[in-house]
Amino acid sequence: MSAKGGDTDPQLNALLNLFYSNGSIAGSFANVSAELLTPVAAKLLAHDHHMTVTLEQHHGCPVDVHVIESKTEDGRYSRKITLTRQSDDAVVMFGLVRMDRTVFSDEVRNEIESQRTPLGRVLIENDVLRSVRLMQLYRIESPQDLADALGIKAGAVCFGRTAMIYCDGAEAIELLEIVPGE
Repeated sequence: MSAKGGDTDPQLNALLNLFYSNGSIAGSFANVSAELLTPVAAKLLAHDHHMTVTLEQHHGCPVDVHVIESKTEDGRYSRKITLTRQSDDAVVMFGLVRMDRTVFSDEVRNEIESQRTPLGRVLIENDVLRSVRLMQLYRIESPQDLADALGIKAGAVCFGRTAMIYCDGAEAIELLEIVPGE
């Protein structure tokens, strides 16, 4: 998966390059404003809140995390994930996450890296002082890998965002979060 079409968002490219070799899976990410999202995508993405809470409110049930791949290097823990509804196991989000391990206590870091609980829930339940900052919104023509993860057809339009979570004032977690188009 790679950003194309002249988009040069360094955060997006850094997150994609964690799990995809440059240009290995062509996906088209176009920067968009919230007004160009579908109403559901705008509700799910155009905000400064945790996706875990937003998705659970929207879908009316808790979500589970499924880690597709993870790695730890240079003091950072990264993972490629999906979130699914507990009610029917439908995929409601695909994400790439990169976390600065030094920001968190051993307990919080170990719980996140255990891969059993969505990141937002771990931070909330451990009372980690945090704020989420929306960085950029995207319209995405899904490549095969993303389509497979979301359970949609390759080339189908979906929407995403990059965001940063600050913990105790420090840049702690970079996110790429993608939801299926409705």
